Amino acid sequence: MGKYKGFAGAGMNTNKNMNNVIKQAQKMQEEMEKVQEELEEKTVEATSGGGAVTVTANGKKEILTLKISPDAVDPDDVETLEDLIMVAVNDAIKQADDMMAEGMSAVTGGINIPGLF
Repeated sequence: MGKYKGFAGAGMNTNKNMNNVIKQAQKMQEEMEKVQEELEEKTVEATSGGGAVTVTANGKKEILTLKISPDAVDPDDVETLEDLIMVAVNDAIKQADDMMAEGMSAVTGGINIPGLF
């Protein structure tokens, strides 16, 4: 019976350690939610065509503004303008993703958690 006493004591330490891990995970989750909320309010800006098209997006990847220089509007070449808009929008979305990933990395210590945002 003596050999099982040590095992029971280890179980209590394991439970205490598990509770600490759970508390740390809950704290990390709260911090991640706070950071995510803050980052969703921040904005990024992307341009294309040397400033012909400017797009502003937030951390939720919502396009907030789209500005087109009058010089970029050529009725005979709509395709170029469409391309400039796509480039600027895609760059803004990538910047928003990068901003969110960087912010979450600061909370998780660089651990990549799939499906985090």
